Amino acid sequence: MKLYYATGACSLSPHIVLLESGLPFEFERVNLASKKTSSGADYFAVNPKGYVPALVLDNGDTLTEGPAIVQYLADQVPEKQLAPAAGTMERYHLIEWLNFISTEVHKTFSPLFKPQVPEETKQAARDTLAARLDIVEKQLQGKTYLTGNQFSVADAYLFTVLGWTQPLKFDLGRWPAVQAYMQRVGERPAVQAAMAAEGLNRK
Repeated sequence: MKLYYATGACSLSPHIVLLESGLPFEFERVNLASKKTSSGADYFAVNPKGYVPALVLDNGDTLTEGPAIVQYLADQVPEKQLAPAAGTMERYHLIEWLNFISTEVHKTFSPLFKPQVPEETKQAARDTLAARLDIVEKQLQGKTYLTGNQFSVADAYLFTVLGWTQPLKFDLGRWPAVQAYMQRVGERPAVQAAMAAEGLNRK
């Protein structure tokens, strides 16, 4: 398998899951501005959507959305318990959280990274993000990880997107359970290895 990623992007999530899984893989960086890979290839030929992540499977098939990629990976190594078994209510709750992270947390960050977006719009995004973090804070009460005491692919995704609060100087002090969670997940060897491989140094 081959993962296409961009440093600091949401592709860190499947990178973490790949390392947690123990599955063999290669990875290649993508320049999202030029849409070229580090080998000089046209990234649109890999993923016509033009964004990361993309996972090219050994049979030549390609997956291009983070929540789909991480569930696929989890299902290859059920013994690692990175996702509950398909068809169980626990799996549907995992999917529920992956969708929440994708649509309500991940996308809320988007305007905060764009210098041309008016400050009023950015403040509205910060307010929305704060409301979403209130929900996450409540969910984490009494839990080691997002869905309980077992690390899952949803934790890889949530850790990745909440890591963006650091470069954006978005203070997480209002959410102590979230802060403790970020520290806990950040200490996992696979998380540290993925971040080191991508040249990231946040904890």
